[in-house]
Formats: sequence, structure tokens, C-alpha cells
Amino acid sequence: MTATDYHEQFWLAVPDGSTPPGLELRRAFLLEGLRAAADRSQELSRGAPRGQPLRVLDVGCGEAQLTAAIAAAGYAVVGTDVAEEPLRRARELNRGLDLRWIPPAGEWPIEDASFDVVWAGETIEHVTDTAGWLSELRRVLRSGGSLLLSTPAHSRLTVLGLALSGARFDRHFDPRSDHVRFYSRRSLVRLLADFGFEQVELRAAGGFPLARHTLFASAVRSRF
Repeated sequence: MTATDYHEQFWLAVPDGSTPPGLELRRAFLLEGLRAAADRSQELSRGAPRGQPLRVLDVGCGEAQLTAAIAAAGYAVVGTDVAEEPLRRARELNRGLDLRWIPPAGEWPIEDASFDVVWAGETIEHVTDTAGWLSELRRVLRSGGSLLLSTPAHSRLTVLGLALSGARFDRHFDPRSDHVRFYSRRSLVRLLADFGFEQVELRAAGGFPLARHTLFASAVRSRF
């Protein structure tokens, strides 16, 4: 089975219109991050005529619930996914959205430095070639542009809690799961810095204090 076939089969098993866990939490973080990016862009261009709306790339958009939210907030957005099935569903519900398929490996059919913001919600943990994926993400983001992403959190306390229950541990790290990477605050910050992102800020949300279930990161693409 090819990587493309794998992703298509995964989506065929997901019921149409399913609401991803933590969707509202991600929506709030995303819209807050976009407002901050827009304010920063306006500050940098002070005195110049008001420009075009931010260009936003939604990587791993799925059925495009958040792509639609980005468009509704007034930004110019393109949604992408490595499977055609969720894009087909999204097009039926949101005919005006720009939705595109991208290959699961290799170069994306997107021009260099063509976006002001890249949003990747609950995507990086599914990526096998993390180095290649981040290189492509950085390539399509303009110098000084913003990266916003979310991924499941794996703090020491979270991992300890899993370790204390064999059943929970086995479910969480099931080798058949579509999650292939697991991130802590430290490992995510280090990874983003290694790939040319600066001003990296992380917050954890959801779950319980000291055992949050989601990491949210914002960063700026370095100018070199």
C-alpha cells in the first residue's frame, strides 16, 4: 500500500462530518494567532497603503472546518491535505474554498514564500519525514511569516499516567495508530529552532493542570 492509499483508506473509515476533538480550542488559538500576525504585518507596513489580507495556508486541513473559519474571518486561505476524500467532502460543503491535494512526500506544488501564515493543526504528529515536511513548510512561508500549529502534548506527567495503566499505554502507542511522532514542549521548541524558526512560544491547553493534552506553538520564520 502506498502512502497515498494509506491516507485515503484512513479517511474512508472516518464518518462524514465528524467533529475533531478539541476543534473549538484550536479555532480560538488559530484566530487569535491570525489577529496577532495581521497586527504585526500592519505595524511593519505603517504609513503604506492598506495591503491585501493575510495569505494563510492550512496544512492538513481535513474536512476544512478551520479553513472555512479562516475564510470567514476575512483572510485569503488555501487548504491542503494528503488525501482527496476529506477534500471532496469539504468541497461539497464549502464550494468557494480553495482546496488542494499535496503529496505525502516530496515537494508541494506551491510557490516559494507565497504565504504570510502557515497553520498546521494536529498534523505534525502524523508526518513520517518530519525534516522534509518542515523544510517544505518553511519554503512556502515568506521571510518573517508566522507558523501556528497544534499537536498532542506529552509531558512527563502525561507519560507517567500512561505508564501506570497498561491498557491506556497500549491504546495510546498502538503501532497501528496514525500518530507516528510524539512531542513534548522541549522537543517541539528544539525542532522548530533547528529548522529556522525564531520567537517560538508554546502554551499547553485542555485536560488538567500539569497534564494538558494539547500543545499550541507560534513562531516566526527567520529572515535568513
